[in-house]
Amino acid sequence: MKRIVILGSGESGTGAAILAKRNGFDVFVSDRGKIADAYKAELAAFEIDFEEGEHTESKILNASEIIKSPGIPEKSPLIKQLRAAGIPIISEIEFAYRYKGDSKIVGITGSNGKSTTTSLLYHICQVAGIDSALVGNIGYSIARQVALDPKEYYITEISSFQLDDIVDFKADIAILLNITEDHLDRYDYKFENYIASKFKIVKNQKEDDYFIYNEDDPVIVKYMKQYLPHSILLPFTMKNEVRQGAYIKDEKMLIKFKEEQWNMNVNDFTIIGKHNQSNSMAAGIAASVMNIRSDKTRDAVTTFSALEHRLQKVLTIKGVDYINDSKSTNVNSTWFALECIDKKVVLILGGVDKGNDYSILDELVEEKVKAIVCLGVDNSLIHDHFDGMVDTIVDTSNMDDCIKACYSLAEQGDVVLLSPSCASFDLFKNFEDRGEQFIAAVKGL
Repeated sequence: MKRIVILGSGESGTGAAILAKRNGFDVFVSDRGKIADAYKAELAAFEIDFEEGEHTESKILNASEIIKSPGIPEKSPLIKQLRAAGIPIISEIEFAYRYKGDSKIVGITGSNGKSTTTSLLYHICQVAGIDSALVGNIGYSIARQVALDPKEYYITEISSFQLDDIVDFKADIAILLNITEDHLDRYDYKFENYIASKFKIVKNQKEDDYFIYNEDDPVIVKYMKQYLPHSILLPFTMKNEVRQGAYIKDEKMLIKFKEEQWNMNVNDFTIIGKHNQSNSMAAGIAASVMNIRSDKTRDAVTTFSALEHRLQKVLTIKGVDYINDSKSTNVNSTWFALECIDKKVVLILGGVDKGNDYSILDELVEEKVKAIVCLGVDNSLIHDHFDGMVDTIVDTSNMDDCIKACYSLAEQGDVVLLSPSCASFDLFKNFEDRGEQFIAAVKGL
């Protein structure tokens, strides 16, 4: 019997374990950390052998194949050992792909906007009555969905980490929203390595598949020639009219696919900002490829709710708006948040820096930011860049002190924006925990 060893027991690992068990493999799950009680109960219910708090080499090195959690880096000593032993290592999305049957995959990646675009397209599918699931880097793992509740379409958010270990995985409809510097610590601080990872979304596409991409993104346009997608190209843009795809003109989004063309006013979108107009174009094109009627897409775009922790308005207190954008874990995401706001901003920055280039923010910071409140263990890089550009920079090391500082600095008509540009792991469990603590502290004012 083929032995599958799964490294990591989160949603991805547990989903892969269930799918492997259901397909008759000898399955073992190993997690160097603690396994969450809910996942431990599931593994036990499916009679899957597991360990936590260690990696027992004798139980791992006898694997026929390894399914690796996206969170485990290539430079991990265990991964190096497995590579040296010649044991194949794949990602959970690769494993799920083998068992999807005739179902279709819409794969959505990019440095920013993945969750919003994936959720919007799923909402369009729900409004249109399409048999679909929201999976991948958001919602359930695709492996779990394939194992327990197969669907006609898998609307899949895919990170670069998930793409790193694909072999045959293919999206029937691939969406590449943008590529900006992110996770450079994971890619040896080489932007080209990260770009190559993102372009794996089109690696296995065939001539009857579709590639929806941002024609306004200079990195995507530059590297298109190098990675040569074989699929049908459907660009979206705010700068030009296109024969097929989508563009914005005179405040209208126009979608063109095959012989059909339809439009809607961008002022009817429920999510604000130019970046969300791009996200909506990408989702709108995908919906057309899926043969969803334009009136259903219009209805969905005008009823879609913004995601938690993504430009989420919490409260207005004494004329000051408090906005939770904790999901902004890179500089470009913070740029998009500032671009949406037309008021003076008290900006909360800080956390685990991933090789950030803060100069991207300079123009918007000079125009809109009246004060920066740092929230992190080490705020030196923020000070090094913004001292002298912003009159007031305050250091805090917990959310309560951060919000008290913001409250004292903000005046009526201002916005307090949590958009940290950094990962959250120095002070918080994850970006959700950071956002929830922000909400609680604001409500406690």
